[in-house]
Amino acid sequence: MRFLWLLPKAAPAVLRHLVGYLELAGQDLEQAQREFGARLLAAAIFGVSIFFVILCGCLLVLALTWDTPNRVAAIAWMAGGFAVIAGIAGVYRANLSSSQAQFLATVRREWQEDRMILDHILSPEEE
Repeated sequence: MRFLWLLPKAAPAVLRHLVGYLELAGQDLEQAQREFGARLLAAAIFGVSIFFVILCGCLLVLALTWDTPNRVAAIAWMAGGFAVIAGIAGVYRANLSSSQAQFLATVRREWQEDRMILDHILSPEEE
């Protein structure tokens, strides 16, 4: 019964908080979009540049060792080096993913604070 009596009083505050949550979610989404775009652009530029550096390095190694008995060993060493680099990149990627900020973290934090306040408001009063 107390809940029905408090509902008209709490409705404006609840609506304001819902609007606030929507604004926070919008801000979090905008920030996530900006960060994702910047990371994607940097990764694309880095990836293309590294591809051409590695391609030129491999061509240089092959050109220097082609007429020697070491050409197969040179190719095998390059393949091993790429495997090691791929492993290191995989570990780095896993560590990077674990340290990334949570999606909509601001909204979650505000909701936890408001939930405690609502629980206090809606709880039966001790008499």
